[in-house]
Amino acid sequence: MIPAMRDGRSADTDRRRQRVATAIKNATKNGDPISVSAVARQAGVDRAFLYRHRDLLALVHAAELEPASQNPAGRSPVSWASLQADLANAQARNTRLISRIQQLEHRLSEALGEQAWRESGLGAPADIDELQRKITRLEQANVELAVGLEDARTDLAAARAANRELTRALNKQG
Repeated sequence: MIPAMRDGRSADTDRRRQRVATAIKNATKNGDPISVSAVARQAGVDRAFLYRHRDLLALVHAAELEPASQNPAGRSPVSWASLQADLANAQARNTRLISRIQQLEHRLSEALGEQAWRESGLGAPADIDELQRKITRLEQANVELAVGLEDARTDLAAARAANRELTRALNKQG
């Protein structure tokens, strides 16, 4: 390669490198979001230029992790790490909330199912103890009536037997 061409390319690379460094400084100073795409756009270079020059890429990534020194919107400076931590916390909270929602949906489903079961008349009545006591009383009354019926049958059989005896005795006399 011709020395003049080599010197021209070197000077162009140096100018690009300087523009990248200036873009990083300006973005940090202004509190603008810092990313490879944003710095390349601001510096007027391709992202490939940053990826070819690892030292510049390391500067961009380091600037991404550093909190902004001044934020024109008046908000507190935010670092990439804090945003990632906030995102991880939000995702964990979402997971907990999803689990809680599923628990509540399950409980609601059971409650609505139980209510529908009761209202349909197919379910057990709420006053089951009272019904059990009533069944017990009716069974006792049934046993007492059965005993009374047996006594009445015994009395009837005895009365019939006495009536037959009296009828025979009258028939013999007469």
